[in-house]
Amino acid sequence: MIDPPLSRTSPRTRLARAGLYAGAALGPFGGGITVAMLPELGASFDVSAATASLSITAYTAPFAVVMLVSGTLGERWGRRRTVTVAYIAYVITSVACLLAPTLPLFLAARAMQGAANAFTSPLLLAALASSVPAGRLGRALGWFGSMQAMGQTSAPLVGGLAAEADWRIAFAGVAAVAGVLAVVGIPAGGAQLGERPSLRTAWQPSVLRAGVVAAVGWGCLSGLNFLVALRLEEEFGVGAAARGLLLTSLGVAGLLTARLVGGGIDRIGARRSVLLGAALGVIVVIGVGLAPTVWLIGVIWAVGGVATQFVLVGVNAMVLRLAPENTGGTMSTVQAVRFSGAALSPVVITPVYHAEPLAGFLLPAALLAVAVPALLPPERRP
Repeated sequence: MIDPPLSRTSPRTRLARAGLYAGAALGPFGGGITVAMLPELGASFDVSAATASLSITAYTAPFAVVMLVSGTLGERWGRRRTVTVAYIAYVITSVACLLAPTLPLFLAARAMQGAANAFTSPLLLAALASSVPAGRLGRALGWFGSMQAMGQTSAPLVGGLAAEADWRIAFAGVAAVAGVLAVVGIPAGGAQLGERPSLRTAWQPSVLRAGVVAAVGWGCLSGLNFLVALRLEEEFGVGAAARGLLLTSLGVAGLLTARLVGGGIDRIGARRSVLLGAALGVIVVIGVGLAPTVWLIGVIWAVGGVATQFVLVGVNAMVLRLAPENTGGTMSTVQAVRFSGAALSPVVITPVYHAEPLAGFLLPAALLAVAVPALLPPERRP
């Protein structure tokens, strides 16, 4: 059921809707918070920075696995209750991270952090879809996507700044934010009491196809950060700091344009938006592989942020209409499959790049050009 327009809702409901967008940033932020503090983590636990990088996998692996079922379970238990409990769990696990005396305990706490996040992200998207008019869904998802991009982009910066004093400060901050979000809550909605949405609705072929499209879009666009970094270092000799700054152009562009992209999706439809994003992505990936100068790579890579938003926000808009009785479950399934794209991208593409650098860029471009149109399910209009 659609809530009334924002102007007619109570302050409590407006605050809960604001909490939806803030919660969108928390997951990506928590996942990337350790990226820039690996040397400090290693020093604290008397291990190398490479070993400390397990803190990233420890978060993302359970996050992706648990999301295969978390959305459906959350719809059964109640969205608001599930998200509130998940935020409380996020507070507890964040405190456990900052108090952990050894790396194994720290990694265990990070894994529980990721599992808790799996019960927030898809249900926040489902709650958002239930609380805005259908004609404004794309714009709302655009805002949601911009907040996710902000969380992903700002995490290394905030984590690095915190590590200058004490890396534990970052986890204290994350715990405080999650605590506030637990109090704010989310708008009511979801399955009615006694209803038990099934995993079958979340794992239907059209949902899985949309998930693969999201995985290709993510893995062959923003997931190519590593490949762009390799080219910048090997062909142009760009240093680590400059590489990092250039790579953030994709996230910043996605953040700045997500709302406009969402509005465009409302006008032209979700399916056309995904296809437009994939076509633009083909140009971006080939352009980054062929660009003769560093500044041009940076400009083209920024356009990749726009292409990524067209694909991901468009997929989200489509999936939220595929199974109205279990929107949390369908979203969690798509997000779980999507993150597999980021995980597989380096494994599949790096050997191709080392054999022939240009082929390393042509392969993801071909996947965007062929796999996305072939797998994209039909769009269901509201």
